[in-house]
Amino acid sequence: MVVLRPLSNQHLHKFIKKRGDDGVSYGGPSYYIENAIGSRGLGVLFAIALIATYAVGFNMLASFNLQDSFRVYDFYVPGKTSWIIGAVLAIVAGYCILGGGKRIIKYTSLLVPVMGVIFVVMALVMIIINIKNVPAMFGMIFEDAFNFKAIFGGVAGSALVQGIKRGLYSNEAGMGSAPNAAASASVSHPVKQGLVQMISVFLDTIVICSATAFMSLASGIAPTEELAGAPFVQASLSTVFGKYGNLFITISLALFAFTTLLGNLYYVDSCLTYLNKKIPSKTFMLCYRIIAIILIFVGAGIEMSLAWDIADFLMGVMCLINIPSIIILGGTALKALDDYKKQRAEGKNPVFKADAVGINTSKLDYWK
Repeated sequence: MVVLRPLSNQHLHKFIKKRGDDGVSYGGPSYYIENAIGSRGLGVLFAIALIATYAVGFNMLASFNLQDSFRVYDFYVPGKTSWIIGAVLAIVAGYCILGGGKRIIKYTSLLVPVMGVIFVVMALVMIIINIKNVPAMFGMIFEDAFNFKAIFGGVAGSALVQGIKRGLYSNEAGMGSAPNAAASASVSHPVKQGLVQMISVFLDTIVICSATAFMSLASGIAPTEELAGAPFVQASLSTVFGKYGNLFITISLALFAFTTLLGNLYYVDSCLTYLNKKIPSKTFMLCYRIIAIILIFVGAGIEMSLAWDIADFLMGVMCLINIPSIIILGGTALKALDDYKKQRAEGKNPVFKADAVGINTSKLDYWK
């Protein structure tokens, strides 16, 4: 189900995507909520929810997670170092957000996939070295998953909710965020984009997150209230790679956090354009970006529980709007999938025509 939600999401936003004055396409859930469901108000509500989630919740959380990875170093002073790291991150991100730093963006974007591959390789090395702990690791996973005392005590429900929240943060499936960026992609059939998005969810959650969990649990290091989040992963890696494990996680989080911050604000830009019905003025965008930079700085210094609580609440709001919309419009997405499979079976490179699945083309900029 997690993998199918982005498939439907990508279908729907591709149907309703718009063509800008510069010829570049744009779109997202707000557009298909307004055009397909007929509710501008609900589209506006979703846009506001996304802006709050990404400009506030997720960017503050990314900033916090980055500074939290420095907690293992001797020079880290609680209440001081976090603000210094937040200031540095805000300055660098601000420089790029305000129009500079194109080389920084280019090189970090190239490095992130490489770091992801290295991370998985290191996880495999960790698991192989600690192979004797693997049976106990899986035993612990299944024991906790099917702990009847926990089930009847309500702990299992809490664990399930926590798993859903973290999984949602990992892959964003069903939130309706990725379509804001994917709308700019040029494909001959919307199902193609949906299939690509399904793969990204698989890589995020099944590969990266599972690798993190397995190597951490197999390390023999027990998580505690103090040893949570990035420090727990660093402590696990250090059992094999020593101080280089700590350094690798810090560098990885720096790259991931930086690209995440910029990507999040791209989503926000798309929703601001929707709310304004055109690209907002330069003065407005400057003010919004300055506020976004300040929030990045503030995020580094807040408590971990507060950072997660803000992000979790705002994620939920987005899902409450987007998932029912997907369900309502799901029939159209399934028709598009059938059309794609039919053309593939005929040996064709699928090309989408909206009227073939019963979509009124009068309000469409594409697929006529």
